[in-house]
Amino acid sequence: MSKFYTKLTPRLQKFIANQKIFFVATAPNSGRINLSPKGMDSFRVMSENRVLWLNVTGSGNETAAHLLENKRITIMFCSFEKAPNILRLYGKGKEIKEGDASWDELIKLFPETPGTRQIFDITVDSAQTSCGMSIPFYEYKGEREELNDWAASKGKKGIKDYWTEKNQTSIDGLPTKILE
Repeated sequence: MSKFYTKLTPRLQKFIANQKIFFVATAPNSGRINLSPKGMDSFRVMSENRVLWLNVTGSGNETAAHLLENKRITIMFCSFEKAPNILRLYGKGKEIKEGDASWDELIKLFPETPGTRQIFDITVDSAQTSCGMSIPFYEYKGEREELNDWAASKGKKGIKDYWTEKNQTSIDGLPTKILE
């Protein structure tokens, strides 16, 4: 039932474009695995083997810490509507922050989003589909605005203060280098 791909085919790219939620998983060499749901208009397929994900300020910064240590990342999409399908992207990622050479070019690909923290640039080594026949149907009702409202109310200085307080190390104590 499952099938591996060496690239994101047009069919897989269309599937990604139609999803409203995805899940990101990373892990340090030793410590806790991080698995987080993501939404908003924050994912772009750049080519058959490259994707971008715009990350916003949150309670932790695990992905940045893990990618600094080993670059491994898995992204999963699953269909909650129409035909069942699960798609996993396996690859290596790197963080791009404001001030980095490619930031100005890449940030233009996303809507302006309060609390934007970084872009993750991911090289997809392989992709895997599986049936997803056990995944229940869910109806998409819209985006939540609470995080955007929170970030907008903090402003840029308040967000940087939050990074200083909450986003400099992972839950396992690994550095995120968010302020470097």
